[in-house]
Amino acid sequence: MSLVVQRSDVSEFRRRFRWIALAMAVLQLVLIGRLFQLQILEGADNKAIARENIVRRVTLATTRGLIRDRSGKILAASRPSYNLYVVPERIDMQVVWPKLVEYLGVGVDERARLEALLTTIRASEGPRKSQQILLKEDISRDAVATLRTHDAELPAVDVVPVPVRYYPYEEVGAHALGYMVEVDAEKLNQLRSAGYVEGDRVGATGIERAWESYLRGTRGWEKVLVDARGRRRPGGEGIIEEPRRVDPIPGRDLRLTLDADIQRAIDKAMRGELAGGVALIDVRTGRIIGLYSKPSYDPNALSGGSGKQVIRDAFRRLYSDPLKPALDKTISGAYPPGSTFKPFTALAALEKGLIDPRQATNCRGALTFGKRTFRCTHVHGPVDLHQGIAESCNVYFYRLAAELGVGMDVIAEMGQRFGLGARTGLGVNAEAAGRMPTRAWMTLRNKGQFRLGFGLNAAIGQGATTVTVLQLALAYAALANGGTLYQPQIVRAVETSAGTVVQEFAPRVRRQIDVSPENLSLVQKALYAGVNSEEGTAFKARVLGVDMAGKTGTAQVSHKLARGAEAERVWYFNREHAWFAGYSPSRAPEVAVVVLVEHGGAGGKHAAPVAFEVVRAYNELARERGPRAGVNNAGNTRTQPKPDRGGSP
Repeated sequence: MSLVVQRSDVSEFRRRFRWIALAMAVLQLVLIGRLFQLQILEGADNKAIARENIVRRVTLATTRGLIRDRSGKILAASRPSYNLYVVPERIDMQVVWPKLVEYLGVGVDERARLEALLTTIRASEGPRKSQQILLKEDISRDAVATLRTHDAELPAVDVVPVPVRYYPYEEVGAHALGYMVEVDAEKLNQLRSAGYVEGDRVGATGIERAWESYLRGTRGWEKVLVDARGRRRPGGEGIIEEPRRVDPIPGRDLRLTLDADIQRAIDKAMRGELAGGVALIDVRTGRIIGLYSKPSYDPNALSGGSGKQVIRDAFRRLYSDPLKPALDKTISGAYPPGSTFKPFTALAALEKGLIDPRQATNCRGALTFGKRTFRCTHVHGPVDLHQGIAESCNVYFYRLAAELGVGMDVIAEMGQRFGLGARTGLGVNAEAAGRMPTRAWMTLRNKGQFRLGFGLNAAIGQGATTVTVLQLALAYAALANGGTLYQPQIVRAVETSAGTVVQEFAPRVRRQIDVSPENLSLVQKALYAGVNSEEGTAFKARVLGVDMAGKTGTAQVSHKLARGAEAERVWYFNREHAWFAGYSPSRAPEVAVVVLVEHGGAGGKHAAPVAFEVVRAYNELARERGPRAGVNNAGNTRTQPKPDRGGSP
């Protein structure tokens, strides 16, 4: 009977087994559900996270484009440099960080600053803590060698080669070329969409800034396999997704219209002067051969090649200097042109038919107009238009404004025809517009009052009239070539790193000035006499073998300068500005040259000699290089100039 009757303990076991089986089934369902969630629903995300732990994307720096002069000499290039990058989240602050500091050889203060930076980023919730950040730039070659030797001990640390901008001619032509600066936080937010990241440098001034999009290039990247400690490991096939590498694209090279040898010649000619600007322009194309501002600065010190302390010191000197080396004296500074403006006053009178160029005015050294006496440089005696320009007689031009109806509006209108009082559109640096004051403007400025004496000052390029060096050079180029006002050009072509021309810029005409050839010829003959006649104001500055026509100018900037006082005996900032504007050769002109010596005194004594030295250097280079490679023809084009339709290349 005991074999037939079911035991009570078996029944209890079955009951318990059912509960165990049910629990196991539920557990299996939970595990299956979790596996389904991890592998199916969240599989792609988890796979990406796992890959991110072992695959690192390393930035590959691009190479900034070169800047060359018209003959191919390098004006701006890039030299090798090494930056240190770390991933804050992955660096071991107890083991790795002390070793890194030791290998870098940083001081106590810098170590504290870097530690604070890493601590702040590690404590943040943003993505930066898991990304490479720039910790130190342009580290020494010894530090690079040490870090690479101990690479296995430094997980999450990378030494990345990054080119640094280098300017072989240093201060010569620095304002035209510009310099580089690190992108600040505010600008970085605007430029992130263009691919800029923290630590990038961008053109701050000059051609570096204006042509940034051409020069910059595009950085690349590479995916590498790392272990749990962040050390690189070979291989990665089947783990690292394609593409594994995108090569950087180097920036475009620029070929300028500037000539490095001319720039150095200008620098040599200006060594005896403290401040000023010089422009040398091809009158046949409007291309700028030389553009020089003094005092200058070394763009190498400002562009980050020697560390941040050097940059801070350089900027401190730059903005504390009373001679304002940060100001581009050729484009950004506007000055009264003095007697260099007289040819345009003469043209205004001739074009309106207000004067007979043969009629003489008797200069007795001054002209009394109302209650004021307007003085001349000395007693000239009988003076006609030709002599008035060549000998720079103020009284002749005073009478044009006072007695013959050559008022401010007539003078301003002629100046505007030649591009004065308006920006040239070069687009390199912040450009001053200058000023061609009209009667209405002077009335408004003087609270509704207008004095006829304003017109007398305007006739000799004084008073409220101001121009830039570049404007005046373009205007004299138009006087030389028969009335064609060109758009100034400083970049000749965009090229690849292999030298292939990507884009070439032909000369562009702003306007053909409507002026009588006969009247223009009268002015040109007077400008020739201003240099080659014994009574000419630039006669003593002539250089043998240099054929020049031009006009000196001495622009008063202070009423404290006593009449007849020598500039060298007057406080520097009360001295007059010295000018020379002209072109060479006098027949079939090739170049126009304008020299401004700030507070230099007499134009014939200080500015004209500089101009002659610059043109002499131009002629010598032309002979050395020959008709095909020389300065005379370099940068010229056989195509006809196109009218300017607005904008800049």
